[in-house]
Amino acid sequence: MAIPRTLLLLAVFAASPRPAGAAPARARADAKAAAKPACPEGAAPCPIFKPEEVQSQGSVVVRGRSISYEAHAGTLVVHPKDWDDIPRNAPKDEKGKPRPSPEASMFYVAYFERGAGPARPLTFLFNGGPGSSSVWLHMGAFGPRRVVTADDSHTPAAPYKVVDNADSLLDASDLVFVDAPGTGFSRVAGKGASKAFFGVDQDANAFADFIVQFLSKYGRWNSPKYLFGESYGTTRSAVLSRALESDRMVDVNGVILLSQILNYADNPDGPEDDPGIELPYQLALPSYAATAWYHKKLPADAPKDLPALLAEVERFAMGDYARALEAGADLPAKDRQAIAARLHRYTGLPVDYILKANLRVTGGEFEKNLEGSSGDTTGRLDSRFTGPDLDPLSKEAEYDPQAAAIGSAYVSAFNDYVRRVLKYGQDKLYKPEIALWESWDYLHQPPAAHKPLSQATNVMPDLAAAMKYNPGLKVMLNAGYFDLATPFFQGVYEMSHLPIPDKLRKNIELKFYESGHMVYAHAASLKALHDNVAAFIRRAATP
Repeated sequence: MAIPRTLLLLAVFAASPRPAGAAPARARADAKAAAKPACPEGAAPCPIFKPEEVQSQGSVVVRGRSISYEAHAGTLVVHPKDWDDIPRNAPKDEKGKPRPSPEASMFYVAYFERGAGPARPLTFLFNGGPGSSSVWLHMGAFGPRRVVTADDSHTPAAPYKVVDNADSLLDASDLVFVDAPGTGFSRVAGKGASKAFFGVDQDANAFADFIVQFLSKYGRWNSPKYLFGESYGTTRSAVLSRALESDRMVDVNGVILLSQILNYADNPDGPEDDPGIELPYQLALPSYAATAWYHKKLPADAPKDLPALLAEVERFAMGDYARALEAGADLPAKDRQAIAARLHRYTGLPVDYILKANLRVTGGEFEKNLEGSSGDTTGRLDSRFTGPDLDPLSKEAEYDPQAAAIGSAYVSAFNDYVRRVLKYGQDKLYKPEIALWESWDYLHQPPAAHKPLSQATNVMPDLAAAMKYNPGLKVMLNAGYFDLATPFFQGVYEMSHLPIPDKLRKNIELKFYESGHMVYAHAASLKALHDNVAAFIRRAATP
């Protein structure tokens, strides 16, 4: 998503003259007090951050019911997994003073229905990235206010329209939108802070620490609890659900996944770097077909009905196409030509291009080439969107048209809302995204491993362990057909391959939408998403 320009804030302080008769001794005492350290010197370093909170009130009408709520905007301070609140041998700096250990100040906005009490469901919501704040779910999906954007084209520049959200999840659950460390108003500091928080396992620990503190601060230990993660947030949810249950003794009632990615080896971004692994091409093919169908790029003999088309493509992807890819160089030329013709029928790409690509088209290549010579590229997050090529000669798409189309609206709307309505952050910079993709520590230690594994991140064992540890845990997958970042069929495949007993498979439900990665960016899909998730929460909260 687009990152706004940094705002330069100028603070001007006016000093009042001291009365003529003020005592010099008073001035010396004030100076001495000002020079005094924030905490006494000793074996332990001073804390870097302090928790904050600002409260406000509001109301919203959802499905005909008026909901009055309290809003709490603030921060909680979390630490690395091995942190000791009474450090015995704190590291020293070059002057022999205790060196601050890594800390993260995690920003949240919580909405509690007034008068409902602690037995009401409580849902923690977060986006992904890694390196993304929760602004997208907050202002686009389930917060009490929502920004209105164009359905599949670029939203005009400000002023943006912000409305009461008739699809807020406040009718089913209290909500806590959480910004990951370093994003939004969350901050990290201390020696080694990046290493301590910017990784699969480190991040999950920070969120587990945050949730446990939040339950204590607001007296919500006995509330039905849910995790709602989008994109990398689904990766986080899998690790976090296991960490809460097995490490913190906190069972969750439900895990809600939106635009799932649990096994990064299954994704169509960059599979050409891992030859011999063919599954990413198969799992992306139904999303290619849905995109070509939406843009009317399929040949005349292709199915006109989207569900019928997808059912046919899924059978082909896991059947004839899978066998052709597995054959590799041994595939006869006649069969290669036949498979290329089928791929043309389902993707709209020219047969010659498909053959040149060796029957294997990555996500970026598909986005770049679907529109042919029009000079446009197709969206990755939501392939209903298109935008002008930045470089007509590039091999893959260089940017995402949906991110460019709606990013400013979301970020501008939230920056106005959080300061004007929630009364938080007037002197702070909100970071919707930070660049962590390449520096993120993807090493992960699955439940049965003795150390982090040097392989593509795969948190399917974590979600499976959480479901086995807590057999009552319910899991919901929500996915958009036009998502090329985390293809919906990849989510289906991962759910069907979770290593869990058959008796637990009834705890999983799947929902699909004619939208993209941010399902809620399509108005009709937002309504369906709300209804499906609200029903899931109500069912999972019932013993």
